[in-house]
Amino acid sequence: MMVRTGSLSLFSFIMTRSLKKGPYVDEKLLKKIAGKRPIETGVIKTWARRSQISPEMVGFAFGVHNGKQHLEVLVTEEMVGHRLGEFSHTKKFFRHGGKMQKELELKKKEAEITAAKSAKAETPAKK
Repeated sequence: MMVRTGSLSLFSFIMTRSLKKGPYVDEKLLKKIAGKRPIETGVIKTWARRSQISPEMVGFAFGVHNGKQHLEVLVTEEMVGHRLGEFSHTKKFFRHGGKMQKELELKKKEAEITAAKSAKAETPAKK
């Protein structure tokens, strides 16, 4: 996806670290997993949300701090290259909408109730 602003074109993603520097992986995390097997270790607590996930971390469970608590993140192969903080959300999503959304939810709930009642009425008639 490309966004155009005047004569400049910016991509929707921005590289925060130059390629010549390489990925940032917190040294403390690497020390905690060095020489250990994922099955033997429990949840490894960390506050290093900015640390990128390296291939050595696959299989380990990290407790990533979200500002209030540590959320458990089990690292898989698809997560390599992403940051730990991406999998530990800091804000709780409630829902979109207001009055209109409540009306839609109420209609949906009523439809489910009527469907359940009709299914219940049909069951004894078949026996």
